[in-house]
Amino acid sequence: MMRLVFGMILMLLSAVSVAAQDLQALLQTHAEEVAKPSRRSVSVMLDDLVASGLPQVPVFLEEWAGRNVWQDDATGLFYIGAEEGDALIIRDVDTGDEASVAADGFTQLRPNGGVRRVIGTALVQFQLSDPDPARRQAALESIARRGEAEQLAPLIASLEGEDDADIRARKEQLITFLTARFGEDSAARVTAIETLAADTSVEARAVLSQILATTDEVAETLPDVNIAELYDPADAPEASYQILVDAGLAPALVSAGDIRAALEANIAEGRVGTVPIASLNTNAAREDAYATLASADLVPPLVTQDDVAAALQSHVFFAQYVETDTAVTQAARATLDKVETRVGWAQTVDMTLDGLSLASIYFLAAIGLAITFGQMGVINMAHGEFIMMGAYTGYVVQLFVPDYTVSILVALPLAFALTFGAGVAMERLIIRHLYHRPLETLLATFGISIALQQIAKNIFGTQARPLTSPDWLSGAWVISDVIQISTIRIAIFVMALIFLVALLYILKRTRLGLEVRAVTQNPGMAASMGINPDRINMLTFGLGSGIAGVAGVAIGLYAKVTSEMGADYIVQSFMTVVVGGVGNVWGTLAGAGLIGFLQKGIEFLNPSNTLAAQTYMILFIILFIQFRPKGIVAPKGRAAAD
Repeated sequence: MMRLVFGMILMLLSAVSVAAQDLQALLQTHAEEVAKPSRRSVSVMLDDLVASGLPQVPVFLEEWAGRNVWQDDATGLFYIGAEEGDALIIRDVDTGDEASVAADGFTQLRPNGGVRRVIGTALVQFQLSDPDPARRQAALESIARRGEAEQLAPLIASLEGEDDADIRARKEQLITFLTARFGEDSAARVTAIETLAADTSVEARAVLSQILATTDEVAETLPDVNIAELYDPADAPEASYQILVDAGLAPALVSAGDIRAALEANIAEGRVGTVPIASLNTNAAREDAYATLASADLVPPLVTQDDVAAALQSHVFFAQYVETDTAVTQAARATLDKVETRVGWAQTVDMTLDGLSLASIYFLAAIGLAITFGQMGVINMAHGEFIMMGAYTGYVVQLFVPDYTVSILVALPLAFALTFGAGVAMERLIIRHLYHRPLETLLATFGISIALQQIAKNIFGTQARPLTSPDWLSGAWVISDVIQISTIRIAIFVMALIFLVALLYILKRTRLGLEVRAVTQNPGMAASMGINPDRINMLTFGLGSGIAGVAGVAIGLYAKVTSEMGADYIVQSFMTVVVGGVGNVWGTLAGAGLIGFLQKGIEFLNPSNTLAAQTYMILFIILFIQFRPKGIVAPKGRAAAD
């Protein structure tokens, strides 16, 4: 009784409300469709709601789709409600007045998924002109995910008065997509399709692919429909005949097992029909006996190869466009071909950028080795561990400097100083005693590599440590849906260029560089000119180690920082130096470019197996060295003599 009184009070309040509060009355005229909606019946009611222009409609539709609408069993009125324990907080659909009532006697409306999608389509029409840009953007993304013909008109209407440039551009793009698919005028559709020739986005290609959707059909004669392709049944006779069987246009093939089972089921007095069992010892005899049973309608007919060939020849196999307008499909086919050509070129550009990025990483990792191995002839197997030391230096700095930009600026010179000192100590204590003894140098530096890895494990553990890049290095430079490169890769490329210029300046324009080149080419003559070869060797090895440390900071920004990270780059570093040409900076650059582009090219051809790509790359490098053992740029000085 109290609910009935409460409902009557609300109805009286509604009667004296302003004209904008008429949604409840409109809902009552469609009470059955609201309470028990179906995809077919709900459309008329939604059309009336949209046509009413009431500001309450979008809110109601959102709540209805979210299953938050309740109906009073006594009065039939609809409310927006939310359960709180045993109580139900209901809100008037017009005034927004709230009240707490008992949940008993109210029925929650639960539209199914199909109805909710229809409601969502109607709701989008309101959201397209919503004052909130975020809601307009959400409506556009909803249309992009599930475009329908009914959305085209309200989308065009919402374009007028749109003041947000990005949203307006998105609306124009979606109008083009929907016009291409659902436009009523064939010429307008063709025009919209042709404008997509310059759009390489996944969405544009999806629209064209949807227009060009086909179904495989078979018929006795070619019908007057929009044909996409004719199939030759001779290319796959078994599959083609099965299509005929599935379409009910030909009898099914009878297998050898089916023949045997049929013969066994029709044995009578030692015979199958008039044929003795003893004579059924060949396939031909069994097929003849089966044919006899088939002639008596005891088993399905036996289909011979001649029957199959005749059936295939008497039918036409084709792919039929779902779209019936020939002009539209022709335009879509031509446009998609153009788009795929542009995508192919874009993929080439993207692969080139990836190769350039990978080459810059290999150059950073190898440039220090190019100095120690190329200029001094020292096989430093611990070079990767200097990269690891630089990465851990960046990690430790970030523990004390929370600003990631400042921490990177501090870590770069600190990593250089730390690894420079470690390189000098290594050269003074071990390497200088092993010059011109490559095997002993290799074994010694390999042992140092293992020792440094174990020390790092003892200090930092075995888990990867984070070296976080600043916010301005996050994200990517997106040129299109096909061409994009991460910002950190661009930063590494720029750093590689800086290192290239700096190293060339040091080697060509400074006294240290002059002395390094002199000692490299002829240490005895350099010593006679007053140059201390031991000092130059020490500084050269320290410089190469310091550069490796700085490279470690850069590489650690995107790669995992572990005690074993150096092992991931030592092989590529040696390949880069050897392929490019020992002892030449330009050779190292050329080697890094060759290996980077080669690896990306192989990965593009075989994207599912990165390990196989690396294996093919190593095989190619081996063959390359066989034909050009001195590398791309021939070495000079001590390395050439060795």
